Amino acid sequence: MSDNHESAIRTPKQLAAAVIGFFLITVLGIALLVQYVTATKLPGAGSDGQSAQSIDARLRPVADAGYTLKDANAPKVLQSGEAIYTSTCAACHGTGAAGAPKTGDAGAWGARLAQGYDTVVKHAIQGLRAMPAKGGNPDLDDIEVARAVVFMANKSGGKLKEPEVPAAPAVAPAAAPAATPAAAQPELAPKG
Repeated sequence: MSDNHESAIRTPKQLAAAVIGFFLITVLGIALLVQYVTATKLPGAGSDGQSAQSIDARLRPVADAGYTLKDANAPKVLQSGEAIYTSTCAACHGTGAAGAPKTGDAGAWGARLAQGYDTVVKHAIQGLRAMPAKGGNPDLDDIEVARAVVFMANKSGGKLKEPEVPAAPAVAPAAAPAATPAAAQPELAPKG
């Protein structure tokens, strides 16, 4: 076997130059890599997860999304007949489901209107056959149900007048507390 090892570096000067050259190439490579990475602001892969709007959306309570809070103590605002029809009645009266008279069908409504306004409204409020009381919405006021009946009847050829909202009873101002007579008040005598 031969121990003939030939190397490109034969002198200590060549070794020092090779080490320094390798060090300089490594440092230059790292510097160029750092410049490439930091030169342009690269956004996340289609994510705006750290934007102020995204953070606010994540922190917002779930109950705020699509829910309307009602103040139970606030005076009730009565809805129109059309609004009640759209939200409660249209599911059955728009399609004729379960034998409900379709809105716009004068023949189906004619027989019911012949019974009289009060009877039709009573059936709507209390329920009749497959129709639940107040169309299944117990939060409705009787006036709102009557307005919805008038809306449907008038769309079906009726000539009913929308019911008047009864006037709210006048609330008497709270009486001032009666002054206690002087004889009933205890006397505070100075001690002495």
